[in-house]
Amino acid sequence: MPVSTEQNAVEAVFRIESARIIAAVARVVRDVGIAEELAQDALVAALERWPVTGVPDNPGAWLMATARHRAVDLVRRRETYARKLAELGRDHDEAAHEPEFASAEDPDAIDDDLLRLIFTACHPVLSTEARIALTLRLLGGLTTDEIARAFLAREPTVAQRISRAKRTLAQAGVEFEVPYGPERAARLASVLEVVYLIFNEGYSATAGDDLVRPALCEDALRLARLLAGLMPKEPEAHALAALLELQASRTAARTDAAGAPVLLADQRRSRWNRLLIARGFAALTRAGELGGAPGPYALQAAIAACHARAATYEDTDWAAIAVLYARLAAIAPSPVVELNRAVAVSMAEGPERALAIVDALAADDALSGYHLLPSVRGDLLERLGRRDEARAEFARAAGLTRNERERALLRARAGR
Repeated sequence: MPVSTEQNAVEAVFRIESARIIAAVARVVRDVGIAEELAQDALVAALERWPVTGVPDNPGAWLMATARHRAVDLVRRRETYARKLAELGRDHDEAAHEPEFASAEDPDAIDDDLLRLIFTACHPVLSTEARIALTLRLLGGLTTDEIARAFLAREPTVAQRISRAKRTLAQAGVEFEVPYGPERAARLASVLEVVYLIFNEGYSATAGDDLVRPALCEDALRLARLLAGLMPKEPEAHALAALLELQASRTAARTDAAGAPVLLADQRRSRWNRLLIARGFAALTRAGELGGAPGPYALQAAIAACHARAATYEDTDWAAIAVLYARLAAIAPSPVVELNRAVAVSMAEGPERALAIVDALAADDALSGYHLLPSVRGDLLERLGRRDEARAEFARAAGLTRNERERALLRARAGR
């Protein structure tokens, strides 16, 4: 059955606006599970109406208004409506009467709601894994499959984790708010990790036709900046902002005019955003000035800074990057970190030394479904002249990725 232009528009707009809609509705109903359901109701309404009436001039505002009106109607039907209206006050009353509501054109309100949503989803009543999965679902608009791949976990496990998290928040009566004092500090680590994972999904999309999802990157970067402002004495908050600024600076160079991926070695560094690089350096300096041993985000930001300082790919200080990855592996051990260290080692010490690291990772099942493992191994084998083995690894990597752009690149490398 062919998909209509209006249906494509609905799905595209909802993908971009869903986090903002859920956050705004959650401020009304004080329940993130119900807020997500009402956002989905607005999506269904758009799918029914837009093919008849056409796509509105401001589709995001239409979805927001529809969801907010339904939220107000729901609260009205509750026996406690009068008490809730008194608590919500002027903001709730305006939501009930104004025809239009906050949208992407009101960035301050959006950011405020998104921060509330992140800190609510990261409440200590939930496990760390549940906090991250729920926030990725609500703020990132990711499917359970995409979250599962980000976690290197099974999809049913992640789906159950998200469902339980929403129930737990509702049963515990968690307030929809940004906490203060010690409670805010306690939640910061998981909040930073959530923002980091949202950015990663935007920077290199798990699935679909596009390598990059700029809206996710922009949301994560904005949230990282706001978190650094909220926690001015937290070095890792500034370090995360530095990391995302530096990573985001490369976005325009990561794809060509047709949207195909461009490898780091082939990127035109003149297309790197110098303003974002400067912001990244400044945030990294602030993190260092606060003292203490560098945390995971500070080390990753330092790695990104090594790339940003190099005028060309050949000028990159790969030895320093390998050392930084080793330090990162010591404080935050992960097979993905070790794989990244192998890439740096291959550039600093040669592909043979790196292949030993990658082969050790391949013997472990932790990365068995991770397409970058055979991709990196294929690159090392190609550099060693073992072309048939390299071709097989690139083909295997192409079969594992869900991103069409990455699959095309890997198939091209296999065919080459």
